[in-house]
Amino acid sequence: MSTQTDTAFEAAVEATLGRDQTARGYTGSDAAGEQITPLGASLRAATDGTFAQVRRELRTTLAAGDFLRDPSLSVDEARAWTSNALQGIVDAGHGGAGFPTSVGGDGLVASSVVNFEMIALADLSLTVKVGVHFGLFGGAISNLGTEEQIQEFAPQVMNLQLPGCFAMTEVGHGSDVQSLETTLTYDADTDEIVVHSPTPSATKTYIGNAAADGRMAAVFGQLEVAGSDHGIHVVLVPLRDDSGAALPGVTIGDNGAKGGLDGVDNGTLAFDQVRVPRTMLLSRYGGVTAEGTYESPIENPNRRFFTMLGTLVRGRICVGGASAQAARKALSIATRYSLQRRQFEAPGREEEVLLLDYLAHQRKLLPAIATAYALAFAQNELVDTLESVQSKPVGERDQTAQRELETRAAGLKAVSTRFANDVIQVCREACGGAGYMAENGLTELRRDADVFATFEGDNTVLLQLLAKGLLTNYKEMWGDLDMLGMVQAAARTFTGTVIERTAARPAIERIMATAQRRPDAETVLERAWHVTMFEEREQHVLDSLAQRLRTAGKDESRAFEAFNATQDHLLLAARTHMDRVILEAFIAGIDACEDEETAAVLNKLCDLYVLENLAADRGWFQEHGRMSTARAKAIVPALNQLCQELRPLALPLVEGMGVPVQLLQSAMLED
Repeated sequence: MSTQTDTAFEAAVEATLGRDQTARGYTGSDAAGEQITPLGASLRAATDGTFAQVRRELRTTLAAGDFLRDPSLSVDEARAWTSNALQGIVDAGHGGAGFPTSVGGDGLVASSVVNFEMIALADLSLTVKVGVHFGLFGGAISNLGTEEQIQEFAPQVMNLQLPGCFAMTEVGHGSDVQSLETTLTYDADTDEIVVHSPTPSATKTYIGNAAADGRMAAVFGQLEVAGSDHGIHVVLVPLRDDSGAALPGVTIGDNGAKGGLDGVDNGTLAFDQVRVPRTMLLSRYGGVTAEGTYESPIENPNRRFFTMLGTLVRGRICVGGASAQAARKALSIATRYSLQRRQFEAPGREEEVLLLDYLAHQRKLLPAIATAYALAFAQNELVDTLESVQSKPVGERDQTAQRELETRAAGLKAVSTRFANDVIQVCREACGGAGYMAENGLTELRRDADVFATFEGDNTVLLQLLAKGLLTNYKEMWGDLDMLGMVQAAARTFTGTVIERTAARPAIERIMATAQRRPDAETVLERAWHVTMFEEREQHVLDSLAQRLRTAGKDESRAFEAFNATQDHLLLAARTHMDRVILEAFIAGIDACEDEETAAVLNKLCDLYVLENLAADRGWFQEHGRMSTARAKAIVPALNQLCQELRPLALPLVEGMGVPVQLLQSAMLED
């Protein structure tokens, strides 16, 4: 960092240490009764992003209401509690988030994502219940339905009059949506869609809201009209009558106890020649006319399929954001505990040593906090892009931007959920035996966040999709390419990748323009070197992957073998791309911060994020001649130094992550 930035950071530390750390100058605007340090408030403002007001309103609602579930509840009790809490969200005025203004919604696509994220700070079962009903079921209607269908059904979704399910996954197929077996057959004689599960493997499973509460489902299946198959479409199917009993032809099962998310009633759905009116087919991108013929504004079936799925991308963005919030909650609990728990005496100290005064404990928590900030900025950037792309009418959307949004959402979801699962476990261990007690909050977070790594897309599959998008360089719709097509595209069109800047372009250009050459061991804290390392790694990995596929693509009969043999390389390409994107989002976030001291603290956190990343990949950099031995050796001492410098700011750092103390729900923390 520059001398000016160092001075600003020192001022931030001095100001923090010179105050009562419980409250000064920031009370109540984010959550009822919450008081935090000025630096914590400023960091929170920096990470709240464009939709800060939505976040503040949700914090106030959640902190003031009954949105913390007792972990001792049975499964049935947890489900009942979650249903009541969902009604509480509606009663507090948040049911219209993300819905069109024409039906009484707020008209902001992004607000539904922010709602989902913020509710994760209270309870992940409630988060998923909100996501299933409003985001997935309601989102299917809003995004795939005609204006008439939206007008008819969306208001009933918003006020909970029509609890809904999103019935995509089947016993036989999850990520491979195009191969779903459920059939939707148009019967011209009755003008109805016949919904049928032809095999046991066509049974819909893991369907949230199905086992107890759902009255209607958005069912994905293969549409057949007049003997012609038109691929995957979605139809609204009533499930239960007014008394809650399953309707004729609908078989409802209960997935039972799970590894977490006790409050979500996941169930199974099977259909035996269930008939619904033709008008229940969500027909924005393809439907059956009153004359009984199929019509679609998108002629290519593959393109139509991926356009339909692309409109549902916000579900994937929600899952990534909620996972990151769960990690921030765990870090808030563990860090606050480490600031009060003492263990072992040390010479010259009157009291036993605080856990966070141990360097090993700092290394557990502080780099993870830095990564949490990095992901917060990346998520904000993604949410802004979502609003920018999908707030436009479908016919006016930039299709290149839409595809970039989809691939970025896939990558960030995979990275965020992996981070959450890893970090929540670290936080549990960092609190010792106390962390294992359900009353202290961490075990429930760990249980509930687990499945986020596989729903809304298995992380491995999502990273492969991201790599596919990078290889084709967005010149073609990646969804149109099977394995052979991807291999051939790499062989045909790839001529070297070009690093595309994100929102940080102006800031990075200034950084690179003012970079100074320094001896190897002194450059580990030079931002220009950080950017260069992340870019060169991404460039090399992608170039070498494309070359492998180009060579393999000469033999069309071995397309699968070529794809399968490079899966590790594909995953590495996706990860290195996301590392660079997240770094650039962090840089853009710092650049947008107007408070000098806060920006200086964020700069230190960014250094910590980068060095932790580089430390984990030192072997690769040295193997490929990208990092000298002197630099490699300098990284760990620099990491340790950064942890010690940030240690005095631990409380403001966790305050800045935006988790109100009222939502920590951890008995081991002092009032």
